[in-house]
Amino acid sequence: MQLSVYNIEGKDTGKKVTLSDDVFGITPNEHTVYLDVKQYLANQRQGTHKTKERWEVSYSTRKLMKQKGTGGARHGSRKANIFVGGARTFGPQPRDYSFSLNKKVKSLARKSVLSSKVKDNLLKVVEDFNFEAPKTKDYASFLSAFDLQNKKSLLLLGNANLNVSLSGRNIPNSKVTTALAVNTYDLINTEVVLVSESAIKLLNEK
Repeated sequence: MQLSVYNIEGKDTGKKVTLSDDVFGITPNEHTVYLDVKQYLANQRQGTHKTKERWEVSYSTRKLMKQKGTGGARHGSRKANIFVGGARTFGPQPRDYSFSLNKKVKSLARKSVLSSKVKDNLLKVVEDFNFEAPKTKDYASFLSAFDLQNKKSLLLLGNANLNVSLSGRNIPNSKVTTALAVNTYDLINTEVVLVSESAIKLLNEK
C-alpha cells in the first residue's frame, strides 16, 4: 500500500511512501481498542476520592434519646448515615484504578486504529520539516494548509522536535508527539493523523 507525500504547504510532492500491510492494512480489532483505551483512561484516574466512615466522623458518642417511648425510630449515634453531616455508608475509598494489559494487545490496538485511519482516508503523510524557532503562527499555517484549523489533529514525528512541539502546544485540538510514544487513545481521539516520513519508517519497523 502506498500513500502520497505532502509538503508543509499541503501540496503533493509527487513522492510515494510504502505502508506495511502488517501495521496499516490489518482488519481492525475493536475489542483490543476498547481495552487499550479503557486502560489508558483508568491510569489517568488519581483514585483519591474519599468519604468518612462512622469512626472518622467527629461527633459525640452519647445516645441521642432514650431507647423506647419516643414514638419514633431508635437512634444511638449522631454519626449515623441518616443524619446530615453523618457518615456515608459504603462510600468511595482511595484505590488504584490502573491495570495491566498484554503488550501484544496494546500493539494490535494501535495497528487497528492506524488501519482504520488509512481505510477512511484520515491519515496523511508529510515530509520531514522543522521550524527555525517556536512559533504558533507557523504551526497554525501548517494546519490551515491541510484544512485542519477547525478539526482535531495529531502529528506524529520520527524524533522529538522541540520547535515543532512548542509551536503546536497552544493550538486547541491539536497534538504533537513521536511515533514511538503515541498511544491508542491519542490516535482514536483525533479526526486526522499527520505522519512524517521518518515516523512512517519507524511505524513500519517497530
